Amino acid sequence: MTSTPDVIVVGAGIVGAACAHYAARAGLRVTVLDRGPVAGGTTGSGEGNLLVSDKAPGPELELALKSAELWRELAERLPHGIEYEPKGGLVVASGEAALTALRTFAAAQEKAGVTVRDVAADRLPDLEPHLARGLAGGVHYPQDAQVMPALAATHLLRASGAEVRLGQEVTGLLTGPGGAVRGVRTASGVFHAPYVVNAAGTWGGELARLAGVLLPVLPRRGFVLVTEPLPRVVRHKVYAADYVADVASDSAALQTSAVVEGTPAGPVLIGASRERVGFDRALSVPALRRLAAGATALFPVLAGVRVIRTYAGFRPYLPDHLPAIGTDARVPGLLHACGHEGAGIGLAPVTGRIIADCLTGAQPPVDVRPFDPARFEGGTGTGAGAGAGA
Repeated sequence: MTSTPDVIVVGAGIVGAACAHYAARAGLRVTVLDRGPVAGGTTGSGEGNLLVSDKAPGPELELALKSAELWRELAERLPHGIEYEPKGGLVVASGEAALTALRTFAAAQEKAGVTVRDVAADRLPDLEPHLARGLAGGVHYPQDAQVMPALAATHLLRASGAEVRLGQEVTGLLTGPGGAVRGVRTASGVFHAPYVVNAAGTWGGELARLAGVLLPVLPRRGFVLVTEPLPRVVRHKVYAADYVADVASDSAALQTSAVVEGTPAGPVLIGASRERVGFDRALSVPALRRLAAGATALFPVLAGVRVIRTYAGFRPYLPDHLPAIGTDARVPGLLHACGHEGAGIGLAPVTGRIIADCLTGAQPPVDVRPFDPARFEGGTGTGAGAGAGA
């Protein structure tokens, strides 16, 4: 490196890319490190969802609403190759009880600033002509959108002008007087900076451990089915109302709920499954069968369509379903931007903006207290700065 950066971002996924982007726009010199390629982890296995529809009123919904605004701004500045598509979401209910619960949920969201539109059963075909008949009704969410996540991460990094160093696995944190961060150590050498941002996704807990602090990030596996290219048979992000409950669940067991969406390139993406099995990437036939059955129940037209590939990813899960964003009071100079579970692509811009504001002393756009990285410590801290000396 020709000069010492102001901040090192560990992780070249969508969240790390957004942190680099907004830090650079704030005038900071940024270096991004990743042990693999750009978007080689959770980002590259994501569907690209930018959702407000699946979030209950509270801190995460506040993040999502602000991030939706920032995504619209980014879509104006970044190349069209990120495939930003403000297509909206449609949540459907199979029966009257589920529809009543969905409407109650949507009414609370509307009070919190979400745009919601009730859709009667006989109006569902206006939005989705190929949707199964016999559904009780649904709710349309115009603010939901989609991007191609790997391309979005790539273009965010390129626009940032940050130095990106790939194949650099961080093995330790450099610390100075009082345990303050002074950089990181990798297998090929050391990188110095007064600030380090932990945007390591599902490995964020391991990076925190290197700093001697607790951040209990766990992987939550999910599968996606990808169909052959089709005409646009699915216009919106469409999912069954039980998806929201699955997102909020603490169960480690396999859960699936139908989530179906088309893409500009033609393939239809089918999710969503969740289970906590560590970092096991083994193909789960039961999970894939349940995904296919759920998708064809919503869209019978898909029954004769070929699935050309499947892929698995790991959502970085924290026990309270909120990400860790901001400065870590336990380790001066350490910031965290991880634990977004399945919402990291949607919440990346607001996360990057918060990190940049923390770095520069500006006022973040939302209240960051619910996302305090130290909230899991519970008075059993291991000591700031332990683990990786200078």
